[in-house]
Amino acid sequence: MEKKSSAHKDILNKFIENSLLLQKKDAELLHSVNELTKKIDRMLNVFEEASKHVMEVGEDKRIIELTEKLDALLDQNKTVAKGLIMLEQYVRGRHNPVI
Repeated sequence: MEKKSSAHKDILNKFIENSLLLQKKDAELLHSVNELTKKIDRMLNVFEEASKHVMEVGEDKRIIELTEKLDALLDQNKTVAKGLIMLEQYVRGRHNPVI
């Protein structure tokens, strides 16, 4: 009977240890996603500012093409940022389960 009790305690201790390690990894992933989201936001702001300044320069054909490319890149970055936000929300949901 003591062997079963000891085995249960060992299993329970391993489960607790693994659960704590998983929570730590989730927290690290959440932090990484937050940092990446901040960096993408800053990059997005740079492209928005660049697009504004390019339009002020003139209506040269090359400038218009560059502006169109910047707009496309801006849209792609917005999509990536939305995906990162969704990933962050998913990780937060896993990290803080409703009990």
